[in-house]
Amino acid sequence: MPEATEPPAATDPSHLEPLTDGVVRLRPWRPTDAEPVFEACQDPLIARYVPIPQPYTMESATGFVTGSAADHETGPSAHFAIVDATTDRLLGAISRHGPNGHRAMIGYWLTSEARGHGFVTRAVRLLADLTFNATETIRLELYTDAANDASGRVALRAGFEREGIRRAWDIDRDGRPIDAVFYVRFRPGT
Repeated sequence: MPEATEPPAATDPSHLEPLTDGVVRLRPWRPTDAEPVFEACQDPLIARYVPIPQPYTMESATGFVTGSAADHETGPSAHFAIVDATTDRLLGAISRHGPNGHRAMIGYWLTSEARGHGFVTRAVRLLADLTFNATETIRLELYTDAANDASGRVALRAGFEREGIRRAWDIDRDGRPIDAVFYVRFRPGT
């Protein structure tokens, strides 16, 4: 029988636990997260602003959780469940796509019950700080649908600055163009 080998070490500490500020914790996805993801993604606001399948099924949730966990393990992207630091209750999702060269991008969503409490702002700050500390990223960006003011306010509170609008950056489910507002945060000292 061949000898078992250790999996390769992660390329940066974004694959380690815990990542917390005492209020929220970012942790890798677990199979048991599929049901709360399914429930969260029934929210029309998530469906409006996040390109999730419609209708969103339990199979969709299971695929998201297992795919995110697998992609997180292989990197360089990092995908986390945002959970309550005390209870481990699912609050949302956050991902860092990349880095690709000197750039990386953050995306997130939050459950309807968790909105308005500053949880996603905390999560974005944690992931941004980790990214600058653990990678060579210089430019960290995120974008929001131009109609999603709440998400833009999160970016600003998390230390990003509004860079501008990119017209027809994305396409909605009906094939209509969507304008996107871009926000950027640079490595300190840049």
